[in-house]
Amino acid sequence: MINELIVHVNREVGATALSISHDMESARKTGDRIAMLYQGRIVWTGHPDAIDGETDPVVDQFVHGRVDGPIKMQVRA
Repeated sequence: MINELIVHVNREVGATALSISHDMESARKTGDRIAMLYQGRIVWTGHPDAIDGETDPVVDQFVHGRVDGPIKMQVRA
């Protein structure tokens, strides 16, 4: 529901919105462009449809929710 509200407001009043999220589904629905940060640096920018085909291992691991890859997961009990 929040995604639809963001899109609606952007269209109705011509607003620009900046959303910060780890939720790729939400980012795809609301964003005209996506930027991905990793370790304090922008490692990818582009149209939401293009991120799925990215070959960078960091981007690929994050977007597809893979456990194995350069992003190390920490589990805390």
